[in-house]
Amino acid sequence: MTEDDWRWHAYDTVKGSDWLGDQDAIHYMCKEAPSTVLELEHFGLPFSRTKEGKIYQRAFRGQSLKYGKGGQAYRCAAAADRTGHAMLHTLYGQSLRHNTEYFIEYFATDLIMEDGECVGVMAYNQEDGTMHRFRAHKTVLATGGYGRAYFSCTSAHTCSGDGAGMVARAGLPLQDLEFVQFHPTGIYGAGCLITEGSRGEGGYLLNSQGERFMERYAPTAKDLASRDVVSRSMTVEIREGRGVGPDKDHIYLQLSHLPPDVLHERLPGISETAAIFAGVDVTKEPIPVLPTVHYNMGGIPTKYTGEVVTVDADGKDQVVPGLYAAGEAACVSVHGANRLGANSLLDIVVFGRAAAKHIASNLEPGKPHKKISENAGMESIQALDEIRTSNGSKHTSEIRLDMQKAMQNDAAVFRTQDSLENGVKELERVRGTWKDVGIKDRSMIWNSDLVETLELRNLLTCADQTIVSAEARKESRGAHAREDFTERDDEKWMKHTLSFQRDVDSKTSLGYRNVIAGTLDENEMKSIPPFKRTY
Repeated sequence: MTEDDWRWHAYDTVKGSDWLGDQDAIHYMCKEAPSTVLELEHFGLPFSRTKEGKIYQRAFRGQSLKYGKGGQAYRCAAAADRTGHAMLHTLYGQSLRHNTEYFIEYFATDLIMEDGECVGVMAYNQEDGTMHRFRAHKTVLATGGYGRAYFSCTSAHTCSGDGAGMVARAGLPLQDLEFVQFHPTGIYGAGCLITEGSRGEGGYLLNSQGERFMERYAPTAKDLASRDVVSRSMTVEIREGRGVGPDKDHIYLQLSHLPPDVLHERLPGISETAAIFAGVDVTKEPIPVLPTVHYNMGGIPTKYTGEVVTVDADGKDQVVPGLYAAGEAACVSVHGANRLGANSLLDIVVFGRAAAKHIASNLEPGKPHKKISENAGMESIQALDEIRTSNGSKHTSEIRLDMQKAMQNDAAVFRTQDSLENGVKELERVRGTWKDVGIKDRSMIWNSDLVETLELRNLLTCADQTIVSAEARKESRGAHAREDFTERDDEKWMKHTLSFQRDVDSKTSLGYRNVIAGTLDENEMKSIPPFKRTY
């Protein structure tokens, strides 16, 4: 659509990450991006097209030309407003072509670890109530984020941090969980996502005075400033009494000035979602929106090859043999303290493929499995059975709601020492009620009570590590915005948080590892030194 360069994309990603992104991984992802898009197109992904028949590219927040000096970039290859959905179907179809076998109704409960190496997973088959031990030379976790730890989020109900929970119970760290992205435009009251593409096509935000207020907060990028900037700006408008609606507690997203054919062709899903969940005809009236939890920048720490890492006794990086992670479940970290729009789909395809390439080059076909101990995975079965037969006074949904409200109140868009300390206490109280959980269904077949409680166990682990990590970080960086520490503190805090918690009953402990400031090849791409992040 315009002149572009992957190095400009890398610059935007480093700046977007507020310099918490690892520049070797950012280098790798941005260099691989153009060939990845072409590969998806060759796989059959139905990208929207320009009049010339080229792949349509859309403006997204925080994406610029010429290292921030050349104006707005039109970089995001899009399939109307359903790019992720189209990608899912395309890749699923390709996987079937290669005879991939899916164990669809299986719920993975724990990693099988032997002498520090991952040798497979334990899984519960809901269809017939059996437990399975999956042996694997290499295990790749792509389980998504844990948005459901919050009361209002754009995530599916299955985004319960299951991969992160499995890793934590194996005694391995999670990284940078304090960085939670609030998408500026979740539908008020429902949480459903209104894509950033709506503003990329020319939509804008309005307060109760009919003012395009983003011009005051981000004079250059305006409504296409970075997500954390827009979410905070909206929150300030609401706090200062310029919100809309009877309670003045949300903001309007205006699309009705756009031609109906543009809405129909470029944003069909948004028009439908707004009609169903907000009762709004986008050709005539604005959509009520509110910042809503959307993405977890933190996750399972990995290298750019997809290999999961931990730290040794000296604090040095150490690869966990046999274990990989990709996508929102992982923390590579290309997103650092704040993810740029469109980089999530790129992240999962680039690093999913990087993991596959690394496995292919380091594993010989037909290699026999090592003998493992006969009782490997027994702890997982015992834990599942304890939950299945639990008879406490509290229902799973009661504890879950308690956790979600604590997170929504105390680990929100703006944070203070008081709110975070209160959040730590609240999560400790909520974790204390885990022992009182009780489920009524004792069966093993299609026991949704059991699965929801297994998911709650994972959510509690992620939530506790998030709030403890956030309380400890005494600075503002990216999505972690503190009112008592308003500036970024590179001297003390340009480092990744590592959080450890073996089970729900134990306290979270913290460690740290260095951010990788160097690129893969300084001749190809120079590392980008930190400066004040403005849009």
